[in-house]
Amino acid sequence: MAKILDCTLRDGGYYTNWDFSTDIVNRYFTSFNHLPVEYLEIGYRSKPMGKYLGEFFYCPDYVLENVKQLSNKKLVIILDEKDVLKEDVAELLRPCLGIITMVRMAIDPKNFKRALGLAEEVRKMGFEVGFNVMYMSKWREHPEFLAQLKDVQGLCDIFYMVDSYGGVFPEDVRNTYNLVKGQVDVPIGFHGHNNMELGLINTLTAIECGADIVDSTITGMGRGAGNLKTELLLTALNAKENLEVDFNALSQVTDAFEQLQKEYEWGTNLPYMVSGANSLPQKDVMEWVSKRYYSFNSIIRALHNQKEKKQDNEHLPKFTSDKKYKKALVIGGGPSSLKHRTALHNFIENTDDLCLIFASSKNAGYFVDTDKDQYFSLVGNEGFRLSAVFDKIENFRGTCILPPFPRKMGTFIPEKIRNHSYELEGVFTKIVDDSHTVLALQTAFELGVEQLYFAGYDGYSDDKIGTKEQELFVENEELFKAAAEKGITLHSLTPTRYKGLGTDSVYAHLT
Repeated sequence: MAKILDCTLRDGGYYTNWDFSTDIVNRYFTSFNHLPVEYLEIGYRSKPMGKYLGEFFYCPDYVLENVKQLSNKKLVIILDEKDVLKEDVAELLRPCLGIITMVRMAIDPKNFKRALGLAEEVRKMGFEVGFNVMYMSKWREHPEFLAQLKDVQGLCDIFYMVDSYGGVFPEDVRNTYNLVKGQVDVPIGFHGHNNMELGLINTLTAIECGADIVDSTITGMGRGAGNLKTELLLTALNAKENLEVDFNALSQVTDAFEQLQKEYEWGTNLPYMVSGANSLPQKDVMEWVSKRYYSFNSIIRALHNQKEKKQDNEHLPKFTSDKKYKKALVIGGGPSSLKHRTALHNFIENTDDLCLIFASSKNAGYFVDTDKDQYFSLVGNEGFRLSAVFDKIENFRGTCILPPFPRKMGTFIPEKIRNHSYELEGVFTKIVDDSHTVLALQTAFELGVEQLYFAGYDGYSDDKIGTKEQELFVENEELFKAAAEKGITLHSLTPTRYKGLGTDSVYAHLT
């Protein structure tokens, strides 16, 4: 029967930045001591990367020692071939001696020849060597790589077929297995992603072909759509092959990661399915799905643009305005703009030389009946929100502002506002160019605004803030700071947790 390698901490680290709580780590290793899994891949070893990456990305000495104390399994670390020179190998791997059994290398087929040199250095130190060759659905586009396959003989203990895009089918697994087996006489492994929910059948197919080792992760935690679930593979092999499984131990570790999954929400969805089926990179999809609140239609349109090698699908007139205002009220999507809407209405009607800028259309329906000029940030799923708002309102008279061209997302503009839509020439900062807030701020600059008020920019309470909200909060704070440095003043008229917004009260303007 094929051996199993669980790589939850390594592949799942793409969601947690390779930091895991002590409780999760302890439960992971102690539970696996009772499960029929041969290898545990615990993380990377890497040179400094110039940004924050956590404990299991670097696996320092004390982590290696602690894991060795906790686990009775063969331990594995991985090197990213593109970031490691063969001259670095001895220093990077010396602390692993006596602790780590196998060193795997993540390899782009384009760099295969260079990887052979790296493998030679790793092997000299006495480690088992695994070749994780990525992008198996595109291998046939690299004839030089295929011609070099035979050169792994004597350097490699396991040669992995890696379905990086999660889009191969069982017949692809079978064909690729035979392709590799026809050229090399080394054990073959399979590492699948689960975009198309084919992780299990592809892995069982690899085993049926004769694969010597297969990968999986607890709850499928892994980059993008994630991997085959270890608990599913063990359950299937228990039923099919009478593999003995301690389901109490399996439940202990699965429960721990299910709690983590509620926070990070890994798993496949429609954009990941489209990216997998078309062999498109998951890195962008992972950011779009988890951070930017883009609609699925926008993401899928962007994926199709990538496939067709198109930058975007529409140029728009550049936004310029001869009309200028001293003041603007930016309305966000927080509940405070709704809670204080009566006071805000009074403020709007009684303030001269003021326009409205809707960073989000979520609460726009409560304010569009004013005579003040109105501008709408059109990014993410705002086109759909506007459709919902303006289906009930005839004679739309606002102006819609889109990010500069080329946009990462394909453009969706509701028909009712198409003739009112413009794109920015650029934005005032390099922090981000397509968020709701940066569009609102740049619109204010284009309109010559000197005093900028905010409502509905509440921030998040400590008990509700997740990773996505925290990243958005930090990004907005950076944008407020950058805008203030341009000479504009920013004050919130409703309660806010943003320190970059000066404190004010809408009620103070009504007395």
